[in-house]
Amino acid sequence: MFLKKSTSNGRVFLSLVQGYRDNGKVKHKTIEKIGYLDELEKKYDDPIAHFKSVAKERNLSTPYERKLEVSLNQRLTDNASSRKNLGYAIPKRIYSLLGINTFLQNKQKHLNIEYNLNSIFSLLIYNRFLFPSSKKKAFDRRDFFFESYDFSLDDLYRSLDYFARYSEAIQKYLHEKVSETIGRDGKLGYYDVTNYYFEIPYNDEDEYDDKGVLVKKGFRKKGPSKEHRPDPIVQMGLLMDSNGIPMAFNTFSGGESEKTSLLPIIRRVKKDYGMERIIAVADRGLNTSDNTAFLAGTNDDDSRGHDGYVYGQSVLSADKEFKAWVLDKEGYVHTKEIDKDGEEVVFTHKSRVYAKTIQLENRQGKRSLKMTIYQKQMAYYSDKYAQKQKRERELVLKKAKDLIANPGKYTRATSIGAAGYIKNIKFVKETGEISDGINLSLNLERIAEEEKYDGYYSIVTSEKELSDQEIREIYKGLWEIEESFKIIKSEFRARPVYLRTENHINAHFLICFVALLILRVLEYKMDKKYSVNQIRESLIRYSCSHLDQNYYLFDYRNEILQSLEKVFDIDLGNKIMTTSEIKKILQYHK
Repeated sequence: MFLKKSTSNGRVFLSLVQGYRDNGKVKHKTIEKIGYLDELEKKYDDPIAHFKSVAKERNLSTPYERKLEVSLNQRLTDNASSRKNLGYAIPKRIYSLLGINTFLQNKQKHLNIEYNLNSIFSLLIYNRFLFPSSKKKAFDRRDFFFESYDFSLDDLYRSLDYFARYSEAIQKYLHEKVSETIGRDGKLGYYDVTNYYFEIPYNDEDEYDDKGVLVKKGFRKKGPSKEHRPDPIVQMGLLMDSNGIPMAFNTFSGGESEKTSLLPIIRRVKKDYGMERIIAVADRGLNTSDNTAFLAGTNDDDSRGHDGYVYGQSVLSADKEFKAWVLDKEGYVHTKEIDKDGEEVVFTHKSRVYAKTIQLENRQGKRSLKMTIYQKQMAYYSDKYAQKQKRERELVLKKAKDLIANPGKYTRATSIGAAGYIKNIKFVKETGEISDGINLSLNLERIAEEEKYDGYYSIVTSEKELSDQEIREIYKGLWEIEESFKIIKSEFRARPVYLRTENHINAHFLICFVALLILRVLEYKMDKKYSVNQIRESLIRYSCSHLDQNYYLFDYRNEILQSLEKVFDIDLGNKIMTTSEIKKILQYHK
């Protein structure tokens, strides 16, 4: 709104006018007629200055009604694509809050490259967050965002080598920024491993020196796939804090045991992040003598000053003494507690501090070294868990019975799970088929042995001073890291992986890691009120269509977007916005 002066019959007339566009042309609409200047001078010392001030105040205090007139006869141009997403403004704010742009800009100062690393990395993060796809498809759809991305597809692939180079430095930097912006309890580190398959028929070759000494193991190799697929895999270990926010990750060959992956990441995090003590929380697959010895760090009953552990413990695979203790009814107590659904349940448990002897490898690789550790061992029983185990076993036994009746239908790969309950089963090495001429039958002894332990599970820990319930609550936090892997695999579609070189694969997992960290920080800021799927779906749908000139039409709003407005102090409620208004939303202010 502005003050307009017009002349009529030699007299100056004042009015308040609002400008607008009509098919690209600027037009004016009179909001208020004020009067002739010579008459107004009798009331005001300086009418022009006065009413300019009025116009300014109204612009600041009263939102005026904006109007946009469009022709109903307009046609789309050939190959038109006028849809854009603005939901990425939210992960962009977390991206900026964590200073990822600053980190990459500082790294680029020391590089002789023309393309912008931050521009490429941010595009890959936003695309993975909202529209997960290949790197090429991310490049092809870059115009779906409001930023301008001035680089080539070759530049994008070249940048992956730099992202892999800076991976550990980025992880350390993000740890510092998370600690600074929202705080982090680094004493508990939840760790687990998953793997990602590659649709290739071969393993990467091992590399040897001239003397035949192994220099480097092949990266993509066949191993125990979580999806029970025969394809080569790469494994990823993820370390997470007690808030469910990622701390660090590592990748390693599909041919290596996941059991050896825990200690390297704990050592790195303690060294690089400056942490004095970490209690590693992991499932039973990581519960090994070597891991326990390293984390316990002593052979007496005082673990203070060392790291700690909280492991799941398989009752079935434990020694006879431990099994007998678990099945012995003496010592169990019943504690009432409220479950996640708000219902009262009975918590049946017992515990003891036990001097456990573990065997470690000597320099020749033989497990002849003995070490005594004092650990707290806890046994739990749950009727609900017992019923779950029975249901799961019945499903596997149904498959085992069908395999016995129809062995030609199955191979080594398709009989996984069921084969363990069948006596005499053998496979042809070359084809994986079940050998002919063998008498197959159910292993009734194994079934009966397993049934004895239905409903029982155990946790072992170095933290002897904590109560049974406190330890169980700590261990229950592992579900968040399992959920994180599901997010990476399902929501972010990190698999299958089509990249070839180790650097590019590591860069891919770094992108997934950072996208996950941004999502978890966003969840934390929203008090974990909404699911990951709800948040992503809302941000995906917060998109707009170009109307005319620099105006965009928005057509989606829900309570999640309203919550985000409060968290980030922004307004996402306008149905029509100009490019300049959209740019203000995309700007980050601390």
